[in-house]
Amino acid sequence: MTDLIEVKTADLAGEALGWAVGKAEGLDVFLVPPQYGNPWRVFARYQATATEHTKRYNPWEDWALGGPLFDKHCKGFGMLQDGTDSRYRAFAYNRPTGFSRLAGGPTILTAGCRAIVTLNTGDTAQVPKELMPCS
Repeated sequence: MTDLIEVKTADLAGEALGWAVGKAEGLDVFLVPPQYGNPWRVFARYQATATEHTKRYNPWEDWALGGPLFDKHCKGFGMLQDGTDSRYRAFAYNRPTGFSRLAGGPTILTAGCRAIVTLNTGDTAQVPKELMPCS
């Protein structure tokens, strides 16, 4: 298993955000190492009674993955504009507890994914160190 590091949820992006969302959703996520010019990537393993398959897990950029997460968790979203940059906001909501969390991002999918992670894990998340840029 890879070493995990703690990252502020608001700083999660790309593959690290995908990992954190997958973990928040209870998915069996794993890393595929760099190959054929691709960097580290996150995949999810889906198992049924008689079948198993793996698929790239990138809800921050793929509406086919992120859209159902919005339906499930995000009850409000929008955009703020300050004249130079647009920032999106999303509210993730937990129906049984009534608890909600707000997060922002450069795209609506990123904002929604960050809100889901914040709702489930708080202001920080554990992600593989391979997914974070070198400082």
